[in-house]
Amino acid sequence: MIDAATLLTIVLMAGSTYLTRVLGYLVLRNRTLSPRAQAVLENVPGCVLISVIAPAFVSDRPADVAALALTVLASTRLGILPTVLVGIVSAGLLRHLWS
Repeated sequence: MIDAATLLTIVLMAGSTYLTRVLGYLVLRNRTLSPRAQAVLENVPGCVLISVIAPAFVSDRPADVAALALTVLASTRLGILPTVLVGIVSAGLLRHLWS
């Protein structure tokens, strides 16, 4: 069974990601934005996703820190989906092997 706090966190993060897209569109739909402003608005949801991995930087589990390092390395070479997959697989495997 999933913990209520975890479920609430997931729902709130999904909601904030969705709201950044919808509110940005609604507020700015009749305006012409510069390419720089468009790039910033397109990356806002990624900033929310960073909040998912930020606690791993202070983790006391070596498997999580190693998985984080592998994910950061993957992010310099791969797109978002392969990077997420590397993070999930490396965290799962390293937790299994390290525990």
